[in-house]
Amino acid sequence: MVMGKALYSVGFWIRETGQALDRLGCRLQGKNHFREQLSRHRTLMNVFDKAPSVDKQAFVAPSASLIGNVHVGPASSIWYGCVLRGDANSISVGAGTNIQDNTLVHVAKSNLSGKVLPTLIGDNVTIGHSAVLHGCTVEDEAYIGASATVLDGAHVEKQAMVESGALVRQNTRIPSGEVWGGNPARFMRKVTEEEKAFFSSSAVDYSNLAQVHTAENTKNLDETDFKKLLYKKNARDAEYDDLSLSENVPKSA
Repeated sequence: MVMGKALYSVGFWIRETGQALDRLGCRLQGKNHFREQLSRHRTLMNVFDKAPSVDKQAFVAPSASLIGNVHVGPASSIWYGCVLRGDANSISVGAGTNIQDNTLVHVAKSNLSGKVLPTLIGDNVTIGHSAVLHGCTVEDEAYIGASATVLDGAHVEKQAMVESGALVRQNTRIPSGEVWGGNPARFMRKVTEEEKAFFSSSAVDYSNLAQVHTAENTKNLDETDFKKLLYKKNARDAEYDDLSLSENVPKSA
């Protein structure tokens, strides 16, 4: 225990020294320091001894934040601007799930019922842009629409759908194969077979798209600059070819 605290303290001061040197370097660069092209954002952050665990086949966007006790399974994708904060309890994301841009996922430390709740998200789940999930459970192949809110103790069963903008109140259970919407959310209708097929295809499409973003985000600065120059050259060549072609077209009488 003593050794662990000592190593933590040494690591803390090394990182603090590095950050101080970074700030000094920015001041020396003056007005040019903003031209940094690679993200300096801390995507993964521990809370004391709780650290995120991300499968090597998962994609986490550079501007996303995974904090504390967060587990992300294979082929899942956490997109730009998302925050998954597992400080008071854990967050678990299964395989093949996509959590789209600006979504917030947190846990319940204290609520009216006094429960401490994790957030559990299953396999092949689609969570739309800017959704909020708080201390809830979402089962496999469910669909959470953009800007929907799912609160403490709520349970969305397999292949259920929460419509965009809906508010699922505390301790609400949405049965499998049902569509709920509104504020507060209530039963609207049954999920169609076409929608069920879309849930599966959406998960696969996002998993494939995440591979493209992973490839782009793992390029170093030299590769990025070279690609920009190549694009510019190709654009100039295409523009020259178009100009030459137009000059060679015979004018009509």
